[in-house]
Amino acid sequence: METQLKVLGKEHIGKIEFTGIEGGFGNDKKAMLVKDIAKIHGSTVKRINELINRNRLRFKDGIDVIDLLSAPKFVVVLNDLGFNQNQINRSNNIYLLSERGYAKLLKILDDDKAWEVYDELVDNYFNMRVAIKNNEPSLVQQRRLQIMEDNAATRKASIMYKIAMATESNSSRQSLLAQAAKELTGEMTIPVMKHKEYNATEIGKLLGITSNKVGRIANELGLKADQPGQNEYGRWSNSKSKYSDKEVPQWLYFEKGFQAIKEYLR
Repeated sequence: METQLKVLGKEHIGKIEFTGIEGGFGNDKKAMLVKDIAKIHGSTVKRINELINRNRLRFKDGIDVIDLLSAPKFVVVLNDLGFNQNQINRSNNIYLLSERGYAKLLKILDDDKAWEVYDELVDNYFNMRVAIKNNEPSLVQQRRLQIMEDNAATRKASIMYKIAMATESNSSRQSLLAQAAKELTGEMTIPVMKHKEYNATEIGKLLGITSNKVGRIANELGLKADQPGQNEYGRWSNSKSKYSDKEVPQWLYFEKGFQAIKEYLR
């Protein structure tokens, strides 16, 4: 894998100018700085960094993201990327994202502006530009359609989950959950039933800490799904409050979530 970064010069998305970068994630692979992504999306570096850090376990180092401040092996001068010394000194992270990393960030942003910008970046900047030059536009179309279909399935499953959680009939709830599972996995089964689950109190007893500390660690590691549903670390579930008859959302941890907290304590 290519370990050097090459500054390509100025690129443009519409009227917005940003720094073109190649390398880091592989030969001829394009990359983008968070500061340029923030500019393109009309956001701030602080907000984009917070979104990445909140979901840091989902971004794989060297594949999705590189923190240039903690990766001295990359032969690049940050000044060449438009950073002055004051900016470098004040930054906790200077993130560089691959196309895959940007696609993950896109799912977190999930707005119309994000998808509009993604079309521009895929067609005119990231490595699929090679396919266009080689007269293979179908590769671009297939990739875009796949991402759009995945996103639509995720949204549909999320809506079904919300309806299921608001349904009093247990049989109807299970049917809706099964349909939601089919949208995500292609199988009429409820994936959450395949996992061993722990609540925060149970994990706290196993690790010798309080349930509140379990929750704080989970938030710091970004283990919990941002919306009702599940991820590889656990799932949201409604449970009866100890203090009233109301149901309150509770995060249940899968084995991977338990191991992540255990590893954090080490």
